[in-house]
Amino acid sequence: MKLHLKIWRQANAQQAGQFHTHTVPDAEPDMSFLELLDVLNEQLIEQQQAPIEFDHDCREGICGSCDLMINGQAHGPQQKTATCQLYLRHFQDGQTITVEPWRAAAFPVVKDLVVDRSALDRIIIAGGFISTKTGSAPEANAIPVPKENADLAFDYAACIGCGACIAACPNASASLFTAAKVSHLALMPQGHVERHQRVWAMTEQMSLEGFGDCSNHGECEAVCPKGISISAIAQMRQEYWGSFWGKH
Repeated sequence: MKLHLKIWRQANAQQAGQFHTHTVPDAEPDMSFLELLDVLNEQLIEQQQAPIEFDHDCREGICGSCDLMINGQAHGPQQKTATCQLYLRHFQDGQTITVEPWRAAAFPVVKDLVVDRSALDRIIIAGGFISTKTGSAPEANAIPVPKENADLAFDYAACIGCGACIAACPNASASLFTAAKVSHLALMPQGHVERHQRVWAMTEQMSLEGFGDCSNHGECEAVCPKGISISAIAQMRQEYWGSFWGKH
């Protein structure tokens, strides 16, 4: 299949970027989207042109680094799918595909399709940890946890920190990401030591990084490759006001 790629090229955060169009004439339907970019880069190198910079690591939908906006959708048209697991069979022969980086003030462009997502790391550093004794792991059933809490915590912990929720949000809010981290720890007894200060520290850092506020558009949930529900944001708000009034 032949695919035309309209790809954003930008040298760095200070310089203006623009779209360049390239054609891959021999793409295979069973290729992943990142494999398509690999093939294109091989073409560019053969033509003595600079290859396109893009992030990736695991290529298994786990690490969250394959962050691309594809035809205006974070990670592309397939729901609950990271870019690395998006296959070309979801596109049409001869189609033009627009590829660009995440667009958010807190995600400055490093080069081409690569953005600096270290703002998310700083939110985690602000409070995304627990205090526990060192040594051997405790017996799994030593601390009773209600099944409902365990299931919800597991769902929220599935967040891979890709930033799709931020790229899709009209406010560039990091609320779903932050809420997933706050909520999964709040639901487990091991996370209660820092429970009061965690939600304050992480939401404050989120604001300091320049992310916008949540206005319940729901775009974040729609594009999350792990299907994390915006109920996490409600849980975070409950934590916030519960800590404010000392209800925990």
